[in-house]
Amino acid sequence: MGVRGGVVGGNPGKIGLYDPAYEHDSCGVGFVAHIKGNASHAIVKNALTMLEHMDHRGACGCEQNTGDGAGILTGLPHEFLVKVALRDAGISLPAKGSYGAGIVFLPTDGEQGLACEAKVAEFVKEQGLELLGWRDVPTDNSTLGMSAKRVEPKLKMLFIGGGSTGKVGDALERELYIVRKRATYACRGMDMPMANYFYVCSLSTKVLIYKGQLTPAQVTEYFRADIDDTDFSSHLALVHSRFSTNTFPSWDRAQPFRFTAHNGEINTRRGNVNWMRAREGMFKSDLFPGAEIEQIKPVIEPDGSDSWDFDNCLELLLQTGRSLPQSVMMMIPEAWQNHESMDPRRRAFYEYHSCLMEPWDGPASVAFTDRNFRGAVLDRN
Repeated sequence: MGVRGGVVGGNPGKIGLYDPAYEHDSCGVGFVAHIKGNASHAIVKNALTMLEHMDHRGACGCEQNTGDGAGILTGLPHEFLVKVALRDAGISLPAKGSYGAGIVFLPTDGEQGLACEAKVAEFVKEQGLELLGWRDVPTDNSTLGMSAKRVEPKLKMLFIGGGSTGKVGDALERELYIVRKRATYACRGMDMPMANYFYVCSLSTKVLIYKGQLTPAQVTEYFRADIDDTDFSSHLALVHSRFSTNTFPSWDRAQPFRFTAHNGEINTRRGNVNWMRAREGMFKSDLFPGAEIEQIKPVIEPDGSDSWDFDNCLELLLQTGRSLPQSVMMMIPEAWQNHESMDPRRRAFYEYHSCLMEPWDGPASVAFTDRNFRGAVLDRN
């Protein structure tokens, strides 16, 4: 499969009859959660066992050991991160909720990787935050097929604190969102062969994502040094095994994304993306004052899949003050128009929000979480 045009995972960009705008997924999705929010390592291990049993819901390439993508999302494992950040990188992390962490895919070329790290540092400083440091993520690629290994990025864990802003929780989460969006467009837009290797799996005070162009079984094998640590505990875990329907697998298109894991196809994708882009000129939010609203545009990142686009849109709704249930119901509403027995208040909710957002329609199921809420929804069709 190889690298073409410096793009991750064999995606050649728009060439011949292929266009990344037609990327779709048909996958396996599952989650485990403790209903009272008690964290444990068992939650993580049970989710990985579930993922391995969804092997038939994913796909592999010409090699049985090259997958379309798989991964796991958990709550931010604070105790584990405090230990490994200090042990591996000499970083002393502050209190839970006052820093963000996430895994970043970087170019394997040293100079290009450093150029991306410098850009991230620049945006962190401009937002008044503090770059606490980077940690090399220990990985084992011995079981990966050559197609996946040939385009494997460098994986580093990034830690960012509130710095002079003093921001914590949701306020810090929004600053991290801005940093990630700015870094994504700046780094992937650089004039260097491996620019599209840059990808931020997650950057959050709440969740952490481990994923890649892996088979379900390879998630545990590849990330074993971290995931097998008994201090790695969570009250929830969301897993995904990808089947890239007639499209290209890649490291960055693996799921879960930052809030969702999706199975199916969004048939209205092009219209949804166009409507979102058309409305960007009218964006206004007290949570993103002044020029900050410009820094998160465009909302939909290029070269993704239908699932990726959906997650980008959901993230915008969340970061601008809506709850996760409200945001999901806006994007995937019930078939309310002719539902005669529907509660009038629920009908009014859907009718009101239909003026703001078109449904993201298609035969699909979506599991979602923001660490506080965990749920799943089916497309109305």
